[in-house]
Amino acid sequence: MPRNRRKPRRLIADGHTYLWTVRHTHDVTDQGRACRETLWLHPQPVGSGPSLRIVFAAEPGRFVPGGAPLGSGDVGYVRGASLNLHEPGAVRALLDAASARGRRSEGRRPVEFDGWSLLEEAAAARDVSD
Repeated sequence: MPRNRRKPRRLIADGHTYLWTVRHTHDVTDQGRACRETLWLHPQPVGSGPSLRIVFAAEPGRFVPGGAPLGSGDVGYVRGASLNLHEPGAVRALLDAASARGRRSEGRRPVEFDGWSLLEEAAAARDVSD
């Protein structure tokens, strides 16, 4: 039986546990609809820290899934680095890249990162670990 894509997955990194999901949404802009792929990481237990939101918005020269031929969770540069946000190793690499940049937050508000600022570092880390 295939995994339910809506059900959060568990990731353990450096002694901390996170539940993570990937969501695809659309923004309405002056130019029409724009796709966004968002990776959410929620520290466990609940209340042990702010959630982390890593957003990849469709832009020229960059892709996020919006139908064939891209698979769900694929994000990247048209000519360059890419990741699949459904792969635990890719999620871990993005979490590490965000942590290296200081993902701290005051209170309970989620910390948001532009995923494009983390992509190359995370993809390079994946290449080294493969």
